[in-house]
Parts: sequence; C-alpha cells; structure tokens
Amino acid sequence: MISRRLRFPGGRGAELSGILDLPEGREPVAFALFAHCFTCSKELKSVVAINRVLTEQGIGVLRFDFTGLGESGGDFSETGFTSTVDDLLAAASFLERSHATPSLLIGHSLGGTTCLAAAGAIKGCRAVVVIGSPASPAGLRHLFTGKEDELAQNGSAQVMVAGRPFRLGRSFLDDVTGVRLEGAIATLGVPLLILHAPDDRVVGFHHAERIFSLAPQPRSLVALDRADHLLLAEEDARYAAGIIAAWAVRYLSPGPGAGGHHFLGVAP
Repeated sequence: MISRRLRFPGGRGAELSGILDLPEGREPVAFALFAHCFTCSKELKSVVAINRVLTEQGIGVLRFDFTGLGESGGDFSETGFTSTVDDLLAAASFLERSHATPSLLIGHSLGGTTCLAAAGAIKGCRAVVVIGSPASPAGLRHLFTGKEDELAQNGSAQVMVAGRPFRLGRSFLDDVTGVRLEGAIATLGVPLLILHAPDDRVVGFHHAERIFSLAPQPRSLVALDRADHLLLAEEDARYAAGIIAAWAVRYLSPGPGAGGHHFLGVAP
C-alpha cells in the first residue's frame, strides 16, 4: 500500500487532513471514501487495516479527519452532524477533482451514518458500506445527560467520549436531535452492506437491524461475531475488509465487457 498525505478544504472552510491509500504497482480500478467514527481519526488501527486489504484488491481509498479532529483544522466544539456530512461531500468533491468520483462509501460508526446521509448527493456513488453505525445521530444526545446546567450557562459542555473529554456546543445537540434519516435510508438508491458486531456495547446491534429494515434492496447484513465496536483486533478488521472487498466487486466491476468480476483479484 502506498500512502500519500494531502490537505483539502472542508465543508465549512477548515482545512482537512487526509491520506490517500493506493495499490502498489498498478492503477486503482476504483476509488472509495472512508469516514471514521465519532471523535476518532483517519489513523485508527482498524481503518488502516481495512484500507490495506482494499488496496490489495486494487481499490484506492481516501481517509480523512473531520473538522477539529486528528490533523484537520477547525474547532470540533463548533461542529455537528450536518457539518460532518458537509466534510464528507467536500472530500468526495476533492477526490473527484484529483482522481475520480468515489464509487464506494465506507463509514465506521457515526461515519457510516454520515455516509447514509450523504450518498444521495454524490453522483457516481455505486455502493455504501456501514460498520457498527447508528441508525440515527440522535442517540448522541445521551452525552449531555447531567450536563444540562453547564450547557445552559456556557452554551457548551464538556462530555466524555470513549474515556476522553470533548467540548460540544448547544448547536451540536440541536443538530443531532433534529436530523431525520429514515427517508434518506429508504431512498438510498444504491446497494448497501451493513457490518455490525452482535456484542457491540457502544452501538447496539438493533441499529443494524433498523437500517436493514429501512433500506431498499439490494441490502446485506453481516454479523461480525466476536468483534468489538472499533474492530481493534487486526483479524477482525481484515475479516471485515475481506467481506467488503468480496461484496463490492459486484458493484464496482465495469462489467463483463471489461473482464467480469476478476479485475479486483477476487473470484466471483
């Protein structure tokens, strides 16, 4: 895997940091866009492991940090769900200008929810994959439990996410509360692959079942048995990546006229 660091403007003006992972020794047969989990970064171990498998199959993948996270600019406390959607659209536009439109969207946790919201606005998107993703961002309201007084007094509150402190504003709470994704999922218009660990203690498996029930065909749901939410064990990340690659080949292939489904190196 060849990795190239780059920067591009985000959806709200902040400069975003990204890494373009490319297959070594050949041109990519398709490009994907990877949206990381809430408060995570493009450097998460499982993201790198998944991208390594995908590049082995000839897929170029752009992973990036959302505004205010990782190496990207901007203030995270001023962001919300709609701003992450704007960042994802900005990343797709950048990838289209520099290489090609992302034909595959992959999102982990809230990044997957973001992909569901943005897919309809990305022309050329041919398939979506969500990993351990909430059916709606509204579940993040629980972060503010017990923080009502601080929020009322300061307009923001310090919340804990995965044991780390983050400051979020009232606009974030209003944003995640007001978003409705049922319509976007029901009219997705492209094939959907849902990967979720049955024992996920961060985002319950019922979220995967909800997304599956709303999405039109073709849709697939795969249980990542024994995996955790972040897929921190490399074997779990590579297993998920193998499923993604084998599933995506049907939708990213240029068709029988261009050699059928073997062009990614995965047998049909």
